[in-house]
Amino acid sequence: QVHLVESGGGLVQAGGSLRLSCAASGRTVSGYGMGWFRQAPGKEREFVAAVSWSGDSTYYADSVKGRFTISRDNAKNTVNLQMNSLKPEDTALYYCAATRYYGSNYYITPSKYAYWGQGTQVTVSS
Repeated sequence: QVHLVESGGGLVQAGGSLRLSCAASGRTVSGYGMGWFRQAPGKEREFVAAVSWSGDSTYYADSVKGRFTISRDNAKNTVNLQMNSLKPEDTALYYCAATRYYGSNYYITPSKYAYWGQGTQVTVSS
């Protein structure tokens, strides 16, 4: 069993930055692909970014490419999401998730993730 806890959310003005962190416990996530998803009120959960188990491959939604950076530290069992140049449309509840699948088609699909955190709220004011 993998337990994920997100942190780092908050209120920021447009153009600002936030760094989200996801801490895993229960078992190591070094063999898991890790992803970040977000869900705004009234909208479906959407893929934001993912990183392969080794950290060598990263994937991003077009809407965040060039602004967000995902990284992982397997020694610390953590995954981070650095978010720069934030926009009001980035406002959402952000979730960390872990998957045993490998590859971009799987990483972008919420149903392929076995473990989820409770989420951390990000609010970007205009």
